[in-house]
Amino acid sequence: MPLPILSDHRKGLLLTAIGGLAISMDIPLVRLAHGDMWSILGTRSITTVAVTLLIVCLIRYIRGAWPVVVPGRHGILAGLLYGTSTLTFLLAVFNTATANVVFIVAFNPMFGALLSWLFLKERPSVSTLVTMLVMVFGVGLIVHDGLSGGHVFGDAMALLSALILASAITVGRASRRDMGFVPLLAAAFPAALGFANALPAGLTIEHPAWIIFNGALLMPIAFWCLATGPRYLSAPEVGMFYLLETILAPIWIWLIFAETPSSMTLTGGAILVGAIMAHSLWMVRTKPAQQALTH
Repeated sequence: MPLPILSDHRKGLLLTAIGGLAISMDIPLVRLAHGDMWSILGTRSITTVAVTLLIVCLIRYIRGAWPVVVPGRHGILAGLLYGTSTLTFLLAVFNTATANVVFIVAFNPMFGALLSWLFLKERPSVSTLVTMLVMVFGVGLIVHDGLSGGHVFGDAMALLSALILASAITVGRASRRDMGFVPLLAAAFPAALGFANALPAGLTIEHPAWIIFNGALLMPIAFWCLATGPRYLSAPEVGMFYLLETILAPIWIWLIFAETPSSMTLTGGAILVGAIMAHSLWMVRTKPAQQALTH
């Protein structure tokens, strides 16, 4: 009996779900490595680039032709954005609480909706706009808590990461090209930056195996899946799968390090997750009805 062929939409959902699950382990593995930021940034990024180059050479050997790794101007722009987001994300991880990072980065799909509206003329629905307002309130609670806790720089970097990631996803959506290798090779930029700052004093990582495992396996899977998703899904839909990190990362951190988020962060995070889940369920219910009306 032949296996059923997945529709493009279901293929996109599967890819982004795998990517979101893989990326949820990123912060715990960074924390387990116990190193300074620049050493972690350089090591994590260079292992990702090395594995990607091996995969590209393997594809060349099997197929007899080089795959397209950076598809034109869109690929270069998306690569710069992905590379910059790696830097801002780790700056956030090292300068604020884990829960603050993942809850604020959850604003990604709403930035995606705004950017798609501005540049792709994909007008967001009224429900999306209402969800965005609720999420602004939730992020506001977390950032306000960060101000009182002295984490304003880390929270700002998390918010900037959400914007840059949404921009990269939107560029991939606009190009309709395969961007799977772009964020992986773009890790060369943060790798160079990390080693430039770390090597004069020497790399400082107590448990390098964790960060090598992260950069060599989990990050390639996560970035490839999440960068390929926009070929089949809208930018806000792809961004919503980053919610897996939002929900799971604080759980992993709590289980491994017994680090409990503040009550204000949990309140803001609950508002964010609740708003996006409600919006997602609403879209699932209304989309089939809209499609039925058009047929």
